[in-house]
Amino acid sequence: MTLLNDKDRKAVREQLDQGLQRQVTMALFTSAENCELCDVTGELVEEIAGIHPLLRVTRYDLAADAGRAAELGVDKAPAIVVLGGEEARDYGVRFYGIPSGYEFITLLEALRMVGSDSVELQPATRTFLDELTQPVHLQVFVTPGCPYCPRAGVLAHRLAYASPLVSADVVEVSEFPELGERYEVMGVPRTVIDDVVHIEGAAPEGMLLSKLREALAA
Repeated sequence: MTLLNDKDRKAVREQLDQGLQRQVTMALFTSAENCELCDVTGELVEEIAGIHPLLRVTRYDLAADAGRAAELGVDKAPAIVVLGGEEARDYGVRFYGIPSGYEFITLLEALRMVGSDSVELQPATRTFLDELTQPVHLQVFVTPGCPYCPRAGVLAHRLAYASPLVSADVVEVSEFPELGERYEVMGVPRTVIDDVVHIEGAAPEGMLLSKLREALAA
């Protein structure tokens, strides 16, 4: 059984054709324990990879491949790490949970960004990232039915792609309720920066930049 119909596959191919210029690998981590959606996530990722010749999938088991998981900073499943080029370079772009509903957009944009080797950011944001001297971790909590969530997730992924010191996790919160409780996620999107600063809603780039500075000063 396929998850994407012919119309969806055609639309995805057209979107990818506009951006992909080099190989992109989706490193997929699944688990045999406590991962209800791991199988269907794997099916979806394989279907996406089959749409374009520049897409690849590398499968890992969270427990059996613990070394690789640690190397990529993956601690839960399902997880998709988007890697770029023949060398499969890690840019800190991650998605936890199944990229369904509106979150399919977030994954598709990540593939296009990494595959095009380009990212759109405001000059002030680029300057901030160029001057960054310490690691920054962004977590964007989302749900598949949230139409505003992709904007927050895509922006976080852009920051990660633009700086080796930034990592960005888009987390489908209903699949990881313990994280939702820990970070008091009452609505989505909710962006958490280094566990110390949070943003409610799909904040514009300038507001996110201000919150990043606040987090670094904390």
